[in-house]
Amino acid sequence: MGLAGEGIGPVRAREQFLRGGSIEEAVRSPILSSWQRSRSLGLSPDGCELPYLDDLDLDGRLVRAAGPVLDRLECRFAGRNMNVSLADGRGAVLQRRFGEASMVRRLAAIQSVPGFVFAERFAGTNGIGLALAERRLINVHGAEHFAERSQSNACAAVPVRDPLSGRIEGILCFGYPLTDADTALNTVIGRAARAIERRLLEQSSRRERALLAAYLDARRRVPTGGSANNEQPCELAESGLDWRDQMILKEKATELISSAQLAAVEVPLPGGRRATLLSRPVTSPSGVEGIVIEAVLPTPRLRLAVPTEADVSAPAPAQRVRASAVPPAAHLRGTAPGRAAATARPARSTTEGTEGTEGTEGTEGTEGTDDGTTSGLVLVGEPRVGAYAMAARRRLELLSEASARIGTTLDVSRTARELAEMAVPRLADFVTIDLPEAVLRGEEPTDPGADLRRAVVHGIRDDCPFLPTGERVDLRPTAPQLRCLAGGHPVLEPDLRAATGWTAQDPGHTESLLDHGVHSLIAVPLLARGIALGVASFYRSADPAPFGDDDRSLAQELAARAAISIDNARRYTREHTMVLALQRSLLPRRFPEQNAVEVAHRYLPAESGVGGDWYDVIPLSSSRVALVVGDVVGHGMHAAATMGRLRTAARNFAELDLAPDEVLTHLDNLVGRLDRDECGEVPTTGSPGIIGATCLYAIYDPTSRSCVMARAGHPTPALVLPDGTVAFPELPAGPPLGLGGLPFETAEFHLPEGSQVVLYTDGLVEGRHRDLDTSLDRLRQALAHPSRPPEDICEAVLRAVAPSHPADDIALLVARTRALAPHRIATWDLAADPALVCGIRAAVARRLAEWGLDELAFTVELLLSELVTNAIRYGTGPIQVRLLHDSSLTCEVSDTSSTAPHLRHAATTDEGGRGLFLVAQLARAWGTRYTAGGKVIWAECALP
Repeated sequence: MGLAGEGIGPVRAREQFLRGGSIEEAVRSPILSSWQRSRSLGLSPDGCELPYLDDLDLDGRLVRAAGPVLDRLECRFAGRNMNVSLADGRGAVLQRRFGEASMVRRLAAIQSVPGFVFAERFAGTNGIGLALAERRLINVHGAEHFAERSQSNACAAVPVRDPLSGRIEGILCFGYPLTDADTALNTVIGRAARAIERRLLEQSSRRERALLAAYLDARRRVPTGGSANNEQPCELAESGLDWRDQMILKEKATELISSAQLAAVEVPLPGGRRATLLSRPVTSPSGVEGIVIEAVLPTPRLRLAVPTEADVSAPAPAQRVRASAVPPAAHLRGTAPGRAAATARPARSTTEGTEGTEGTEGTEGTEGTDDGTTSGLVLVGEPRVGAYAMAARRRLELLSEASARIGTTLDVSRTARELAEMAVPRLADFVTIDLPEAVLRGEEPTDPGADLRRAVVHGIRDDCPFLPTGERVDLRPTAPQLRCLAGGHPVLEPDLRAATGWTAQDPGHTESLLDHGVHSLIAVPLLARGIALGVASFYRSADPAPFGDDDRSLAQELAARAAISIDNARRYTREHTMVLALQRSLLPRRFPEQNAVEVAHRYLPAESGVGGDWYDVIPLSSSRVALVVGDVVGHGMHAAATMGRLRTAARNFAELDLAPDEVLTHLDNLVGRLDRDECGEVPTTGSPGIIGATCLYAIYDPTSRSCVMARAGHPTPALVLPDGTVAFPELPAGPPLGLGGLPFETAEFHLPEGSQVVLYTDGLVEGRHRDLDTSLDRLRQALAHPSRPPEDICEAVLRAVAPSHPADDIALLVARTRALAPHRIATWDLAADPALVCGIRAAVARRLAEWGLDELAFTVELLLSELVTNAIRYGTGPIQVRLLHDSSLTCEVSDTSSTAPHLRHAATTDEGGRGLFLVAQLARAWGTRYTAGGKVIWAECALP
């Protein structure tokens, strides 16, 4: 009965609707949409005057086909209060039958007399009008009717379609008291409608058989000069006319029939052969006009029988067919003398979405002629039948092509545009696609009708005033697009001028579209996994024919395929966004302050998936800086998480003041352990694995202007000298991280101040369809401008070298070197003599005074006293003391010993062990680093 929502029935829901209340959850979606359209038309429940038409086709093909079916229904419902109506495609009633004859005297004229029109725009919500609007089986019960006079009745109505074209020829409707409602009536009315459709098809089959009989009769009256009936026909394969040849000939014959073209057309066949198709008009004795297609073949050996009139006299089976055809096996076997080579066999209907052959085939045989050729019947049929077959074939071709062309990328907007490009102009003249913002962001929409954005506008021309892409789309409840989203099925509006729900959406805008010739619409929801992801609207303007049900089915199939691809792209977008957010959160947002280099950086994620590229700038002791670039193998969340672990590990190893090769060795061991932890000692199937990573680690020292580098399977960096020279230095090529087995080696380069060190990942220069040497040449040209700041260098490199659609992540780090001025460096060499400590303290105090750092004199003297004393006592000479005045003050004491001091808490009875504890208290940071000739103990003090 359509009851739903908080116990509100149709009666109360209708009253609330008429008062202007909200009842979205109280009645079925088709009923509510019909009520809204009826109200927008200005209809009144106590009015709804029906027009009467007297131009009825009471003896047309629909009435002739439905007559026996209506007779059987009348007998079935004899004695029951049942009204059976047959209406035409306009909603005008053609016939009425009653289960109880006395009902005619009790009913009003509009319910008993043919000719009254029950279209929705006149009668409001009712069975006939709603079946025409929804184009499917409809039930309307009691108060669901819009008009007051129908409140006590119920009805079921279903469209009756032409099996060849799929066009709605009429409506079959059952009317009965509300108390007699029975779901079994839906089965009865559905079977009755299909029986009428079969009889419509039989009429078409009889017409085609009549055409074939007329053609054969004409051949008997005009002999061709041969005696084909007296000779045994040969098999087609013997002349080279195989099934491929037949399909080519039938394809062209179909075009000639569908266009009603009278001509002689030469058709090329495989192997350089040719055949000529002749199209001729033929008229049956009953006046049916059609086209006959004959083939003339330059194959004198082939003699094929022409069908006789007796062969086409048998009635065709009662099936849903497009036209009659002959089984291919018949002509491949040959036919006996005097036996038919062609019989009228139904093919499948276009409404079933399958491909068949239209017309009656006769390529099973030809008869010989005196000019060295053979000829015979290929097809016979009416032009409209050929047109339907051509349309069905093209629909199949469109669906096949759509499978390959829709969903080529994992981009939501691009996939939606591929759907539009696929449909224009082969199905529609214009296509608009509206998607919720949540879908565009990669999220699952909670309300697909809310927050819609115009994602695609595509058509045969650009002057049609549709809303542009990016605009917000606000839909009213009566709009076909919102109705299709609410109901989950396509909505067809063949005539937009009569579609009040569409015109009421935005009268000014819709009137403008109508002025530009837009006249027909199909609105299709984009459904995937039961979720509506948006709506596609197909419009027609250039093609004068309105959309039909076949077009609606085709649009639904295209939209369904596109929706799956859009959903895949949406889910990928969500994952890509999450991974990219994780990746960016793990990359440095800003670098610590340091004066050794001026740095600029870029990170460009891959289109197909975020990888594990990273970069870092790490300040080290004594004003030095470490530059790091790495690339984890793989893409996705696992690669991004692994990248974060490696970047953190690299920073920790850098804090130990290790040399580049030692840092890579520790990272190599770490990757190996992570890989074993992930996969076990023996990798298992399905385990993601880390596999490996590449890395380049460089340390630049501004005091000596030297740069020490080591790499683990990573691309060689670029060095740009102040004069513009660009070089890719030869670095020892260590294995990628995680493989183990081979040591890493370092290389040292002297860089003048103002040089640039350019580190990058392989996504910048390598690719499946890119030449590495060409990419490096472009990189060299982009870098050969030493006066540019690093930020401009980054932009120039990405413009010149990076691909427009990167398949791999790109990380780029540009560092311009600086040098610490010599007057900010103080160095003293000492012998291992404790008596010299006093002199060093005095010299340091003087230098601090020169630098204006008198406030630090006491602290620095105390620090150096402890460090120098420690070096004299535990180390080996010679000893060097160095002060570096940079962003902080660094005190260094170096010796040739490889033993490092350790901080410990001395007991009250210990004589020593308090020196480093004092250093740790006075200095901001301190540590030890090893050199090739020993070690350096350093302490860093903040400047006042």
